Amino acid sequence: MQTTENKFEQFKLNRQLLNAIEEAGYTEPTPIQEQAIPLALSGQDILGIAQTGTGKTAAYALPLLMRIKYAQGEHPRALILAPTRELAMQISEAIMQLGKYTDIRTVVLYGGLGPKSQIEAIRKGVDIIVATPGRFMDLYLKEEIIVKHLNVMILDEADKMMDMGFMPQIRRVLEIIPRKRQNMLFSATFSDKVENLSYEFLEFPTRIEVTPQSTTAEMVTQKLYELPNFRTKINLLSYLLEDSETFNRVLIFTRSREVASLVHQNLLGRVVAENELRVIHANKGQNTRINAMEAFREGSIRVMVATDVVARGIDITEVSHVINFDVPLIYEDYVHRIGRTGRANHIGQAITFATQADEYHIHKIEKMIRMEIPREYLPEDLEIAATPVDERQDMLREIDNQKRKEDPTFLGAFHEKKRTFRPAMKAPGKNQKGGKRGAARTKRR
Repeated sequence: MQTTENKFEQFKLNRQLLNAIEEAGYTEPTPIQEQAIPLALSGQDILGIAQTGTGKTAAYALPLLMRIKYAQGEHPRALILAPTRELAMQISEAIMQLGKYTDIRTVVLYGGLGPKSQIEAIRKGVDIIVATPGRFMDLYLKEEIIVKHLNVMILDEADKMMDMGFMPQIRRVLEIIPRKRQNMLFSATFSDKVENLSYEFLEFPTRIEVTPQSTTAEMVTQKLYELPNFRTKINLLSYLLEDSETFNRVLIFTRSREVASLVHQNLLGRVVAENELRVIHANKGQNTRINAMEAFREGSIRVMVATDVVARGIDITEVSHVINFDVPLIYEDYVHRIGRTGRANHIGQAITFATQADEYHIHKIEKMIRMEIPREYLPEDLEIAATPVDERQDMLREIDNQKRKEDPTFLGAFHEKKRTFRPAMKAPGKNQKGGKRGAARTKRR
């Protein structure tokens, strides 16, 4: 039987890297690693379309470490750009783990805290910089970063960078770094924006696509609950989280930090103990976010409420459930959110809460992922709250706006006939097997 070590030896990596791979517990190359590593080692430009959780960080980090080999000089020879500080930190950690038996120096740069310690690290000498675009440009303009020796440029989560409006900063980076270099671009989806960026950034790239675009992880079971309002969503969330044995590590996504805070307040002390619950979003300080993610990764926190700031790149292998408290308005984010579970061959479950106003977005998501998300009956003993007048009017206005988007001639139908969307459908019968937990079962179409 071929050993793990032998499977990675096919890439002719040096012994330092092979020892680190073995210690990291890699059993065999993933499909993206199998295809990308030989191409990257040969110096080719690469366009990699790979879902999160497929091992793409190692797919570019291993050949990069092999190319750099050892510490040399004072100035960086490789630059990796990432859209969020969390992803930048994770990439840096992965590179340091894989390069632990080399003397290669990696510095991670991101905003949210003062630049003093980062500047000091750069001045000590650096081989690889991992950075968010804004902080990299800030320190370049302060003349703290010398770019003339850069010969490898990597963009990770390029689609998220486009969504977050980083294109002007990326173009500025491309203007200042040497033209003669190897380029690699990795993205979970291949939107028009990413395609246009690839034309600007890559030269005769080899395209690698290890899964169909915008597909959801095979290890993730998806389900959707149709609910009438915010209060009933809170009631269902509380109901589910009461089963702490099943829902043992849960990531809850909301659209905004305001909703994230409301969800946190409603759960705190109700069904989740204070020491088992955290909330993170853009208003939280950097240290607070780092400490919360570490505690969640270690398992000391059972429930994390978050905005999409952590939807990409956070590698926590044993998330049991992802709950979309709000349906994402950037449809690709649905894929990235639910990609937080079902990682590293662990089975996961993704649960989405949808109101009447979300039906439009759910249809678009289902078209993108090329499947219908199974609907679930609501638990029989779930408390269904009445919809406040203001909330109902907001949803009806949103539905009208959606119709105008599809048909500019639509004049509005505030008092439209009853829709086919029927929230708050409860499971038939009173004596389902399994008691309270057996009440939620898939609605047949």
